[in-house]
Parts: sequence; structure tokens; C-alpha cells
Amino acid sequence: MDTIKINKHNSRMVAHRGLSGLEPENTMAAFIAAANRDYFGIETDVHVTADGHFVVIHDDDTGRVSDEKLSVEQSTLARLQLVQLNDRSGHPRSDLRIPTLAEYLQVCARYGKVAVLELKNAFTREHIEKMLEIVRANIADDLMIYISFDYNNMKILRELLPEATLQFLTADHVDDAMIEKLKAYRLDLDIYFSRLTEENIALLHANGIRINCWTADDPVRAQRRAEWGVDFITSNILQ
Repeated sequence: MDTIKINKHNSRMVAHRGLSGLEPENTMAAFIAAANRDYFGIETDVHVTADGHFVVIHDDDTGRVSDEKLSVEQSTLARLQLVQLNDRSGHPRSDLRIPTLAEYLQVCARYGKVAVLELKNAFTREHIEKMLEIVRANIADDLMIYISFDYNNMKILRELLPEATLQFLTADHVDDAMIEKLKAYRLDLDIYFSRLTEENIALLHANGIRINCWTADDPVRAQRRAEWGVDFITSNILQ
């Protein structure tokens, strides 16, 4: 098994939930598979547990990725770490567990990959401050990009991290209102790839906004956006 290679031009490739086209998403196996390849960054999703720890998993519960269904934010770290995750064929695999934020960051730091960290749901300022303590203890600031669909998360992060790279996640169309929303807190954009055109990419760049697109897995459509000049392409399988 291997990735699908494209002509990415000047776009930087980000492995979505690790190399999730080959290994189960948001697992150490997926992170290491991405780290051992020529990716610029490795993306993942972070939740807060009931006892205030930080784990990486996409969904609000474990039902899609394991045979147990537990609410992530209503469960303790210890309980979640007992959950055995399934491989890509749907079978439980003993080495697959829900990683902590620190474990993910340590892989990115060891292999020199940028950690593209999505804050799932709405975080309190206290939780963001605690999360940033874990980040600083495990990886250099210049290896971090923060993303979220929650605009308030972005506002808090900008207040705490004046120089950080922040990308607002959206599936909306690009318009003047969106551009002003981004410029208000010096945010870049992480947008569903099909919303991008050659024209709105040029418009965003003219306003000083860098562009990441998710989740582009079709080689032809992804390569077209690379030709149009997107700054980052987030993909499950393309490289």
C-alpha cells in the first residue's frame, strides 16, 4: 500500500487524521505512517475528557471507530484508554488505542512535521490555556497550526497566541463577509476543497489570507487546486 502522488506545485501536503488512507484515522499508526513520508504536516482532532485531559479522536463518541460507544467528553482518560480501536477492515486491533494530545505532538516533533491541530467543539478559555501548556511542553511553536470550525476558539487562540498560524475551518462559500471575518483576527482559511475556484483563491491571496483545503482525495481535482495556488492541501491519501 502507498499514497497517491500528485504534482502539488508549491502546495504543502497535510495528512488528514494521520495517513488515514492507509492506517486507522487518528491513531499512532496513522501518525507514524505520515511522519515517515514527505508530508509537511499531520492533522488531528482534539477533545477534552471529563477529567480535563486531552485526547485525539474525531467524533464526539467512539462508536464509529470501535465496538464500544462512549462519549469522549463524558468519559475519563483512563476509561477511554481501555477502548480498543478497529483497523480499517473493522476488526479490533490490540495496538490501536486513543492517543493523548502529548503522544501525537511527540510524533510530530520527533519527525519534524507541523502539527495541524483541530479544536473540536467549543473550548473554554481555561481549556485552551491548559492545552497550550501541553503543546509548549512537547513541540516548538513554529511546528504548530491551529484550526477550528468554532470562531470563538479562534478568537481566544489569537488573544493568547498573537503570532500563531490560525486557520478558520468552513464549508461555506467565499464572500466579502467571510474575508472580513478572517481579517478581523488575522486568520487564514481551511475550506472544503470544492468551494475553491481560481478566482476566489486569487481574491483571498490579495487579502493576505493563506488557504488550506480539505479533504481533497481526488488527484485531478486536488492537482487543479494546486495549479491555482492553494497553500496547503489536506488529504487522506494524496501526497
